[in-house]
Amino acid sequence: MRDEITYEVLKEIFTNYLVQKQHRKTPERYAILEQIYVHEGHFDVDYLFNLMQKDYRVSLATVYNTLELLIKCNLVLKHQFIGQKAQYEKTFGNQTHHHLVCTRCGSIKEFSDKKIRSIVNSKQFASFETTHYSLYLYGICKKCVTQKLISE
Repeated sequence: MRDEITYEVLKEIFTNYLVQKQHRKTPERYAILEQIYVHEGHFDVDYLFNLMQKDYRVSLATVYNTLELLIKCNLVLKHQFIGQKAQYEKTFGNQTHHHLVCTRCGSIKEFSDKKIRSIVNSKQFASFETTHYSLYLYGICKKCVTQKLISE
């Protein structure tokens, strides 16, 4: 388990990546990183863009480009849930979790299950070393099931 994650640690990881790949170190990129790590849960590009407009004048292109850099340096994970806009979440210091995705309303609920994690982590594959995994379960949430029953 890692020690407490601070913004300075995240900034150092991102800075090292930017230097190594010869990208510019801009205040906007660091502000986007900070906003992502202050936020809890999933977000989409529009949410992040609108959030950034309160304190920074960043373009939508800057948000997209910065997200791609953060994905490449393993600080952000991109999810493409069926029928929805891409969703993102922070990864550094984030416990492995799974997702329940409602195919009606699009809600996403995270859950963690030690049994599932243990089974996946103990599974060995020939000629393959697992580094991480994702689990998405699709169905209909309780709220949508209830609404369907009421409307029938």
